[in-house]
Amino acid sequence: MFLQNKLITDTMNRPLRDLRISVIDRCNFRCKYCMPAEVFGHDFVFLPKSELLTYEEIERLAHIFAELGVEKIRLTGGEPLLRKDLPVLVNNLAKIEGIKDIALTTNGVLLTKQADALKEAGLKRVNVSLDSLNDKLFGEINGRQVGVQPVLDGIHAAKEAGLGIKVNMVVKKGLNDSEIVPMAKYCKEQQIQLRFIEYMDVGSTNGWRMDDVVTKKEIFQILNEHFELESLYPDYFGEVAKRYRYKGTQVEVGFITSVSEAFCSSCTRARLSADGKIYTCLFSGNGHDMKNFMREGNSDEEMAKRIIDIWNHRTDRYSDERTAETVANRKKIEMSYIGG
Repeated sequence: MFLQNKLITDTMNRPLRDLRISVIDRCNFRCKYCMPAEVFGHDFVFLPKSELLTYEEIERLAHIFAELGVEKIRLTGGEPLLRKDLPVLVNNLAKIEGIKDIALTTNGVLLTKQADALKEAGLKRVNVSLDSLNDKLFGEINGRQVGVQPVLDGIHAAKEAGLGIKVNMVVKKGLNDSEIVPMAKYCKEQQIQLRFIEYMDVGSTNGWRMDDVVTKKEIFQILNEHFELESLYPDYFGEVAKRYRYKGTQVEVGFITSVSEAFCSSCTRARLSADGKIYTCLFSGNGHDMKNFMREGNSDEEMAKRIIDIWNHRTDRYSDERTAETVANRKKIEMSYIGG
């Protein structure tokens, strides 16, 4: 419609294939690496409803992105399951021609009530954040003293509903690195793919230091003392996780290595924030406003041209260029606005 099948690429010849949509900036957790409680306190001012994209606006933009080559959509937050009637949005996104996969990133607590409806609406997969199996430690990390069981119940509900499941564990040195092996053992026994995520300098409020990062190499060495792992080839261009398999099984374990082994050169992801801005990198400081551009009455064709121009001029490679200076001085959007 807009491009007559022309491939959209940026300045590094990276295609546009994935869209991550934050549907809400609020969360029921206050995880230290994302929404620390000392910053996002009881008096923190979140976006008013009028500033959030409506479901109709999200669907309209998703249609345009699909026309431009996007094949996968991931719904994020904040905590996306706090957004009312989310299965309605999933159902409508699943009907868009060209969209092959819809996934959701969540802390899992609300999955017990919503997993069946989400599956029926067309959701394929969930990524559940879980950073420890120790109740006390997990409660400290999530900032709400919520124990592990509600998350495990959510994972069970997703499995019963027939959703694909991955568990995401952000590893921070001196905080939960002692949980690497217990988490691996649990997920292996449950036949769930576990993905270890290097602690990242997303946003400007989590107090990130390089000294707090446990690298993929270090995690792999710890795992190698307990398990025999064999590497797997990427399934597609732009796959984020470096994937392995426990030898003799079909259970995988993955690593998200944006600090120690950056993957900027193959990044195919655009991000749509809760307030309707396009970000071309997780570490961006400035977004491109599509909400007001749309509300001003611009046509789908005009919005498509704007998106094409944004992507064609994309130069982001923050993780390749990360230095102490960029970490300290570069303004970055908070993860709660654009998801992980």
